[in-house]
Parts: sequence; C-alpha cells; structure tokens
Amino acid sequence: MSGPGPGPGPGGGKLDINRAGVAELEGALSGIGRRRARGIVRKREELKGFNSLDDLLHVKGITTRILELNSQRMTCRRRPSSEEAVRVSPALLGDSKALVPQVVAEEEDVSGPWELECAGKRNLGSGLEADGSQGQEEQEQEPVNSTACREPEEEEETEEEEGSCCSEEGEDGSNIYFYYTIGERWIDYLQRTEDSSFLRHVRPKMKRKSENGLDGRALSPGKKLCKGSEYSRTLGPCMPSPTTTFGDLRNAKAAQARRRRIPSVAPPPELQDWLRTFQRWSGPEKLLALDELIDRCEPSQIKYMMQVIEPQFQRDFISLLPKELALYVLSFLEPRDLLRAAQTCRYWRVLAEDNLLWREKCREEGIEEPLNLRKRRLLSPGFMYSPWKFAFMRQHKIDMNWRSGELKAPKVLKGHDDHVITCLQFCGNRIVSGSDDNTLKVWSAVTGECVQTLVGHTGGVWSSQMRDSIVISGSTDRTLKVWNADTGECVHTLYGHTSTVRCMHLHGNRVVSGSRDATLRLWDIETGQCLHVLMGHVAAVRCVQYDGHKVVSGAYDYTVKVWDPESESCTHTLQGHTNRVYSLQFDGTHIVSGSLDTSIRVWDVESGNCLHTLMGHQSLTSGMELRDNILVSGNADSTVKIWDIKTGQCLQTLQGPSKHQSAVTCLQFSSKFVVTSSDDGTVKLWDLKTGEFVRNLVALESGGSGGVVWRIRASNTKLVCAVGSRNGTEETKLLVLDFDVDLK
Repeated sequence: MSGPGPGPGPGGGKLDINRAGVAELEGALSGIGRRRARGIVRKREELKGFNSLDDLLHVKGITTRILELNSQRMTCRRRPSSEEAVRVSPALLGDSKALVPQVVAEEEDVSGPWELECAGKRNLGSGLEADGSQGQEEQEQEPVNSTACREPEEEEETEEEEGSCCSEEGEDGSNIYFYYTIGERWIDYLQRTEDSSFLRHVRPKMKRKSENGLDGRALSPGKKLCKGSEYSRTLGPCMPSPTTTFGDLRNAKAAQARRRRIPSVAPPPELQDWLRTFQRWSGPEKLLALDELIDRCEPSQIKYMMQVIEPQFQRDFISLLPKELALYVLSFLEPRDLLRAAQTCRYWRVLAEDNLLWREKCREEGIEEPLNLRKRRLLSPGFMYSPWKFAFMRQHKIDMNWRSGELKAPKVLKGHDDHVITCLQFCGNRIVSGSDDNTLKVWSAVTGECVQTLVGHTGGVWSSQMRDSIVISGSTDRTLKVWNADTGECVHTLYGHTSTVRCMHLHGNRVVSGSRDATLRLWDIETGQCLHVLMGHVAAVRCVQYDGHKVVSGAYDYTVKVWDPESESCTHTLQGHTNRVYSLQFDGTHIVSGSLDTSIRVWDVESGNCLHTLMGHQSLTSGMELRDNILVSGNADSTVKIWDIKTGQCLQTLQGPSKHQSAVTCLQFSSKFVVTSSDDGTVKLWDLKTGEFVRNLVALESGGSGGVVWRIRASNTKLVCAVGSRNGTEETKLLVLDFDVDLK
C-alpha cells in the first residue's frame, strides 16, 4: 500500500506500519478528533528526551497490542529527496490502502536554528494550516510555527490535529523528530545532528486547569490510560533506535558489577544471523520464539537464565525510602528478621541499629532499661551502636541460656543443718532463708557466702517478707520481727498475735500478718506499732494479700474476706469454697483463691461476685501466681495449669511423660517460662505459651527416695532452690543456678 506522506517538499517523512496493526493504530489515532484550545499560554522549558517507542503506552487509545505489532516497523526518518511521496511498504500492508494520520505542529518563540525554519514549515502537508481551521486568510498565509514570532498576549485560538508523526530536514542538515501528542497538548520536537547528539529540546506547554501542571503520576509499563482520562501524556520520539533491551539494563550496571560471560566458548558463526532474525520479528513473534526456546532448554540452562535475569529486577526499596518510612517498614519485622536485615548492606545495618526501633522491641518483651555500653568495646570505630538493641540481645541470650544453655554447676549454700527451710526470699543479690531451726540466714547470691544469721526467735520461722535490706519474719513464738539484713540487727519485735504467725504480706512500710488466732494485724515496720486489728474469721488465717488499700485473707473456715483496714471492717465475705483456703492472689481488681476442695475461684473485689470457678485439678492447690490475666496454679496432683482468669479457660496443662511424679511444692513464671518444683526432687522448665516441657533444671540424686525441693525463687538471671529431705537422704541446702551472660 502506498499513500501520501505528511506533505510535499522538505518537510516530508515516512511512517512504516505493520500490516497486522495498521487498522488498530489508525483507529486509535484518527478517533481522537480535533479540539479547540483556548487561553493558551506558552513558555519555554528544557526537558529530557525519550528513548523508546514504549512510551506510546502512555497514549490514550494506544494499547500494548498496537505497540507490539508496530514497535519494530514504526519509524520516522528523513525522506531521501523532497520530491518523494511518503509511502508505506506494500510488502508489509498488501493491497489495502490507508492514509497516514497527520498533525500540525505549533511552536512557541524559540531562538537558534528554529528561527531559520519559520518560513519553511508552512508546507509540512498539503491542506494543513497553523490553527487547523479553513477560510481564515491571515492564518493561511502564516507559517505553521508562526506563533514563534508572536508575543503571548497576541495569540489567537488555535487547534491542532492530533495523532501523527513526521520529520523533516532542517536547513543545517539535521533531522527534526516530532513527538506524538494527544489531547490538548502541543507537539514536542527535538532537533538532532547526524550523530544524534542533542542540540535543543523545547517543549511548548499550555496552561492547565490545575495550577500545579500535569499530574506527576506515572503509568507502569504495559498499562494504558483509561478511556476518557483528562490527563494527557507526552510521548517518546518516533526514532529509528530500538526499544530498551535487557542488554541495555545489564550494561547499565556494568559499573557496579562486571557482566558475566560464558568463559572459553567461541560464538557459533550463525549466532549473529540468528539474532538479527530474532530482532526483525514482532513482539508476539518474539514471545512465541522465546516460549519454544525455553521448552528446548535443559534445567541447568534455565537456572542460568534465572541467575542472569533476576538480579536485574531486584530493587532496594528500603534505601530509596525516606529514613522515617524505612524505619516504619522495619518496625513490622520480628527481631530475628531485623538482625538478618542488618547483614544486607551498610545502610540497612545503620537502619537496623536505630535505637528507638529497638526500644519498641524491648518494650514488647518487657525490657524496661537499656544496656549500659560505656564499658563495652566498640567493634567499629565511629559506628553508633544501639543500647536498646544490646539490651534485647542480652535478654535473648539469657532466655536461650534458660532454655538450652549448658547447666553449670550450681553454687551450694549449706546451712540450717538438717532442718526444713520453710520460707525463702530473693531480691537483687540477697537471699534470705527461714527455717524451723528458729533462725533466718542472709546469703550473697554472687559469692554464695552466708552474710548474716538472724537469731532471736524462740520458735520456728514459718513466714517472711523482704524489701531491700529490711527483712520481716513471723514465727511460732507468736511474734513478728523486723531485721536489718546488712547488720543482722533486730530493729523491732511486734507483739500482739496469740498464736503462730502463719502468713504475711508487705506493701511499702506496712505489713499485714495472719495468724492461727484467726485475726489479721496491720503494722508499721518503721515504728513497730500495730495500726489495726481485723477480726471476723472463725478459723486460722492461712494466706493474706495487701495492695496498700484493701486486705484480702483466706482461712480454714472456707471463706475469703475483703477488708478495709482503715475502718477495720469486712466489706465482703466470699463464700463458695467447701474446704480450707490455702492460697490467694490479688491484683487490685480480681481475687483468686485456691482451696483443698480442688477448685480455684475468681472473684470481683468490688462486688464480691464469683466470676469463674476453675475446675480441673484433683487435689489441693498449694501455690499460685497471677500476672495480668494469666494465672499459673500448682497442685498436689502433680500437675500445673495455666488459666485465663478473664474467660475462665484453661490454656495449658503442664503434664505428659516429663511431668512431676509427686506434689508440686512451688512455682514461678515469667513472660516466657514456668519454673516448677516438686516433692519428687526436680525443678522443671516449661514453655508458658505452648505448655511444652523444656528440660530439668535440677534433679536430685535422692529424688524419689526422700529428696525434696521445698521452695524456689527466680529472677531474670538466677534460680534459687531450697532442697532437703524428711528422712535424711538429702542435706538441707540452697542451690543457686546462674543463667546470666558474659558481656566482656
């Protein structure tokens, strides 16, 4: 097919179009129509040029299919002579005929070589006029780019005919390539020399409705504008250069990494012909050829292609984001993934070391203080290490020591002869043990030495509390004593109870004691005065809790009472248990009571109502601990259960092949672990969330034959166990296990 070009004379150009896509291309371009632009304001602006015909995807009406069908044959090049008419190759289009769409280019005031062409551009195409209108004599006599000689205020309303591509030879012998345009956008043009270097690139521009200009949002490759979109896109130049290839992407990164080559392989002689044949095919034909080629490749060859292709499409989006956004993205990672990300590159290492980022991770884990790094040797001079990160890492290593670290030989603290250790306190590096030998001993958890022996009681010590260097003890001699643990001095002896002081609870400078005389007393430990006496139980008081405002007590009369100590009145008597109450927990809102009747009850302290009855144990609940809504209970049936007191559900039962073989005597739990002791002579570690058995921390050789672990107390890094026996098979002593990490 042949047809007229854009116009006779030196402004002629040639547009070659693939036969299969010419109808779609004509429909997309000619259907756009003519529009009238009003209030045009042009200004001069220097822009970068486009590199490929792929930019046609930004045109409304130009689809990926049209581009694929025409990308290799749609070119814009100078005619060999001014007399030649613009023709489309008959070999490509057959016998059908179609006119090449044309466009009128209006230009703004430009200087340089363009001024020499002002008079010569009038005849770019026959019948084409500067404003696209007919019957106006003044405009017919004007050159196409006559607006270049006008002042902006003298511009008249103009029209443009859209959708075509043309080129011409300038008076200096260079090629002029016009850009496609669409909508109410003016043609962009580019003047090139013979070696294709840029001389000038001017983009006339009309005033938009939006004062901010064209919407800056870019379309992704392969997408087109929605039909009717008001956003007009400027297109790439119609140039003979091919589209950007994958090889261009690989070569662009040559400065960063040397391109991989197949070593010791000479290229076959047919390779270049084969590549040229491939290059001449259309987009769909190339895809078909690649599909067939992949089917004929061996797996090792496919693997090689993946190794070559995948790195070219990897983007370090974290480095491209502002630091604040990058840190926000990283904040969603788990600490383990943050540590892995820090190994990616130096910039990621800097981000992953952010102190505030690790502070939040620490708070999620319940770590309240950063690690002091003043004594730590910095591995990289000038690099800012995060104290919060080191605090997190230290805690992680401590947790791993608990879970799977080597169990070092414990410190053995021998004392109290063969007597029973009845109570145990552990705070900081100070351990206080009470025994039925009438004494208490103060130990150093670091050295294992007995620092003080507190002598003064005339009966066995059965209860104790400690805060800093103050120790309070209760005895069968019916008294309480206040001790200075540093000096071993007895500061006060508190008289008033008429029977054994069986339990107590310290809060601030006040301690509440419960006795077998069925009364409770509130004491000031600084003055030694008895402030209040609470009477109402009709049997021995076995357990007590005090939060500074309310006193809660459990007794052998099967009841739990809530007291207002200031008025010495009982606000609630909680009835429901059918046997003795042995254990209590109180968080200020909920009361949890454990009884010999095998049940555990959850009460509301304000209303006195029983919220839940926790059933599942088979015997006496001897010990409990409550944190937030999680309750852990130990029972004489050898099991430990984990409860949610808000729902009343049993979350886990710590049992199985590795469960205790006798009554659970004591327990402690943290955010990750539960530590339990038993009459079977073992101390076991369990996972709080899963209920799985982790390992034995202590296993007495005399376990099962009389060896007992009576009490345990744990801190973040240490575990203290009070062990002995009732038949002389195990010596009474304290075992101190250390799980701390060395930061040297």
